[in-house]
Amino acid sequence: MMGEGISGENFGGQDAAASFDPLRPLLVRVAYRMLGSVADAEDVVQDAFLRWLGTDRDAVREPAAFLRRTVTRLCLDQLKSARATRETYIGPWLPDPLVEEEEEDDVTLPLMLALERLSPLERAAFLLHDVFGVEYDEVAKTIDRDPAATRQLAARARTHVRDARPRYRLEKERGLEIANAFFAASRSGDMGALGAMLAADVGMWSDGGGKRPAAMVPVLGFNTVMTLHRSLAVLFGKHGSTLVHTGTINGLPGFVTREADGELQTTALEIEDGKIVGIYVMRNPDKLKHVH
Repeated sequence: MMGEGISGENFGGQDAAASFDPLRPLLVRVAYRMLGSVADAEDVVQDAFLRWLGTDRDAVREPAAFLRRTVTRLCLDQLKSARATRETYIGPWLPDPLVEEEEEDDVTLPLMLALERLSPLERAAFLLHDVFGVEYDEVAKTIDRDPAATRQLAARARTHVRDARPRYRLEKERGLEIANAFFAASRSGDMGALGAMLAADVGMWSDGGGKRPAAMVPVLGFNTVMTLHRSLAVLFGKHGSTLVHTGTINGLPGFVTREADGELQTTALEIEDGKIVGIYVMRNPDKLKHVH
């Protein structure tokens, strides 16, 4: 899972691991929020560790800053190729779900989707400064831009993602109550109870990645979402859907289920003023390998 360490095979490796491993969870968080993929984030951080092994570590005054810079630059390189891959992705793309993570910031799933619309440099400037609290001078060194340009990148990003940032923090227990009620209503076919939870402008995004059935486009609006759930309820009634557990998924209340095909699925709910405005369903098995 995210944040695991590795041991060096010799003294040099052990020395490198001893200084690297305490920083690994933070580095993985940075990489995941840049890339939206658990596996890619862990690969990038592992690559950074290998580079750390070959670095004159005695000459590095601030290992955390050095390694954060290394990870960010590796992510920027990867985002260039990721953009081409996303253009050929089948159906809506959602970031890998992180289940039951104790969030240390407010980077929820809707905000991660908003970050996808930014340029890689805007994304890096916003995440490093606004989310991880890195000073602009250090961000500028990291992305190889001058501080004034870096401030402009972050400001542009802030404008684009403003509406996606949580306006208030939903009490966790209340969120889990709504998640449990949504699971019960959607699986039992109680359309009255389900409809009472949904906002008029509710939207639903399902990521199957071409590996499992999922809506090929976002399902938008109360009536359309309700029509889809009436059809899904018939399928659930015939084939079943088992609740594994409720919890926090990418900062949103949600739940993990085992579906009729034996595969896991995550559902995350964006809630505003007590109503569900966004339903995010991950069905792509490649993105669920780390989920239990």
